Amino acid sequence: MSWQHRITQALAQRQAADGWRQRHITEENHTRSLTLAGKRYRHFSSNDYLGLSQHPAVIAGWQRGADLAGAGAGASSHVTGFNRLHADLEAQLAEWLGYSRALLFISGFAANQAVIHLLAEKNDRILADKLAHASLLDAASHSPAQLRRFSHNDSHSLATRLAVPCEGETLVVTEGIFSMDGDSAPLRDIADQTRRAEGWLLVDDAHGIGVVGEQGRGSCWQQAVKPELLVVTFGKAFGVSGAALLCDDAIADYFLQFSRHLIYSTAMPPAQACALQAALQQIQQGDALRQRLYANVQRFRAGAASLPWKLMQSESAIQPLIVGGNAEAMALSKTLADAGCWVSAIRPPTVPPGTARLRITLTAAHTPEDIDLLLEALHDAAGR
Repeated sequence: MSWQHRITQALAQRQAADGWRQRHITEENHTRSLTLAGKRYRHFSSNDYLGLSQHPAVIAGWQRGADLAGAGAGASSHVTGFNRLHADLEAQLAEWLGYSRALLFISGFAANQAVIHLLAEKNDRILADKLAHASLLDAASHSPAQLRRFSHNDSHSLATRLAVPCEGETLVVTEGIFSMDGDSAPLRDIADQTRRAEGWLLVDDAHGIGVVGEQGRGSCWQQAVKPELLVVTFGKAFGVSGAALLCDDAIADYFLQFSRHLIYSTAMPPAQACALQAALQQIQQGDALRQRLYANVQRFRAGAASLPWKLMQSESAIQPLIVGGNAEAMALSKTLADAGCWVSAIRPPTVPPGTARLRITLTAAHTPEDIDLLLEALHDAAGR
């Protein structure tokens, strides 16, 4: 089969399955509102959980960083791209989360790929939650290690996997809060089982950091767990982008010496690091924002309880509404858009077949009136 035939066939199959992905040009993209093609919507598809992307201190931090260091790093951090602003942010993150070191990455996807790419060798095994993020599963499936998946958030399923002997090392992989279901992993049970099996634990806390735990320290802090490898990302509650790996000194030095993702990538702009320092300060002082977010979550869940679609058991900012078929999910998304609410439909292969959904995300920036407007639109769509 030629490249052209393969491409044409794949595109036709995607369209026929109502799975066609489309980008939308946004004219304004604020935490609680979105403007496309001249129409303004209430925005319920943003991961900006605390509204920090629009916070004056974070914006001013980026501007201050650009004044100090320009628009870009200009090189890999191993050449001349490692700025004092990067070093300060790494030190602040490590102290905040109780680790000796933090290493910055340009994205969460890159951080997860880097960890598994560097650590997993031929005789090792990776035991990953079945619903772990694509960045983790893709890296694991392409590594020389053996990949085995355990049932979602099922510590007994993990125990069964761990009981099988392994010639090499074992890396257990999970998320703190899962991006598509919005539920939390039983990290204490997972950590205890991993430790008994003498494995290492990698937790991707993209959707927990900044939102849960004391000072927003995340899912691991909340459950009193300290994994050997903790990945936190900055595109959600921090309101910016990028990621960091938290670890001990030896692991950090190993990555600095051997991780191709670090060595051969241009460092994040120093201005971005400066903005992230400002965001971190807001997160540490952000109890009121977190309380407002969870008040919005409770208001939505109470109002959505009688809807005909399945509402997942999530207490997080991610509130998935399972619709089922791809066409039905797209139709409901359009109905909500017509009512002035922007909610993205998530379809396979991002989620399992038959579980297409509206991935509703709530933020601290939403008002009670915003939540009520969304609920009214959903109940109207359900004919109730």
